[in-house]
This record gives sequence, C-alpha cells and structure tokens, in this order.
Amino acid sequence: MPSRSLLLASAAVATVALIAGCGAMKPSGGSPMGFFITSANPGKGGDLGGLAGADRFCQSLATAAGAGGKTWRAYLSTAAMDGQAAVNARDRIGSGPWTNAKGVVVATSVADLHSANAKLGKDTSLTEKGEVVSGFGDAVNRHDILTGSRPDGTLAVPEPGKDTTCGNWTKSDGGSAMVGHHDRKGTNPDPVANASWNSSHGTRGCSVDQLKMSGSAGLMYCFAAN
Repeated sequence: MPSRSLLLASAAVATVALIAGCGAMKPSGGSPMGFFITSANPGKGGDLGGLAGADRFCQSLATAAGAGGKTWRAYLSTAAMDGQAAVNARDRIGSGPWTNAKGVVVATSVADLHSANAKLGKDTSLTEKGEVVSGFGDAVNRHDILTGSRPDGTLAVPEPGKDTTCGNWTKSDGGSAMVGHHDRKGTNPDPVANASWNSSHGTRGCSVDQLKMSGSAGLMYCFAAN
C-alpha cells in the first residue's frame, strides 16, 4: 500500500508539472491589433520627429494598448531630400493582414489595402484604444489623417516649391501635408479624393492650429509590420 500511495503521489506531481509546462509553452498572446489611428498627436503638429519619431510614437501607443510585441510603423511617405531617397508609405508597413482594436480585418494585404475592397472607414479605423475618431458632421472634425501619400500609397510628389509632407515630418509651422479622410466623407469637390482614406487634399499648414483649420488633429495611421 505504501508503494501504491507513492506511485499515485508521483503521478499527481508529474501531472501538475506537465500542466505547468504546457502553460509555460503557451504564447504570451497580447492584442491581435495590427492597425490603428493614433489617439493623439505627439504635440508639435506636422513635426513628428521624422519617420523615426513617428514610428516611435506608434510603438509607444501600441505598447500602452498591449500590442507592443510587434514592430509598428507610421503610414507616412517622405520626399527625396538632403541626399536621402523618397520613401513610400506602402513600402514600410509589412504585408498584412491587419486587424483593428476590435479584431476586424481592415485589409488582407498591401494590394487589398489600396483597393476598393479595403475595409477602412469611420467605424473600422479605430484608435489603439478601440475608439472612433470624430469626423465630418461631428461637433469636432478630426478626419484629416496625415499621410503625405497618393491613393496607391506612394509619395504625393510636391510641385516645385510646394510641400506634401510637412518637410518630411519635421515642420511645426508653415508647409503642408497630404491627408486622407478616415471617414471617407467631406467637402472636397473631387468625389474620388473626397472618399479617399489616404489622399484627399493638402493642409493649410503644419502647426497644430493650421492643421485644425482643415479638419486635422495631426493624427496618423499605424500598422504592424510583422
């Protein structure tokens, strides 16, 4: 009997150890979110600290929301400047698919994201907190999202002497940036541009106040690149 008790005790210990081991092998999990609109601007309007600063901001917000285990990139394009080649927003966000904070797939691939099939809109383009961003028709309109891009996700090439990226995201006054309508609504006379989530029109400047004048709070899109 003592030996039988010992065997049963040993089996129980082994079972507990196995369960604990299986628990340890489970993936750490975390939020499945792979896309969001920033809930705020870093504080300097179109000056995001360049692409690196914008990426850090995306990463910090994602981390606070429990999705910091991924590599986050801001959906922003930049112009060729100071010996640096132009950068296209579409080339820096990974391959997808991407889900919002509520688990809704907004796009399955880069091609899908830039097609009519993309599921981006006011109800799906949520912040990292899962909140809806106010848009056209609301008391406060914040639907102009910074992108510096054309509808296909490439740089909105500026005319000579003009600006589409707030000086490659380093200007907090003057300049201009191409923005998209996250709610796909507005007053742009071009119906196609009006409904574009990433390329509707330029802003009146790059300061916080100048951005507000055209319905922007200096928010941007963030995507998980892995």
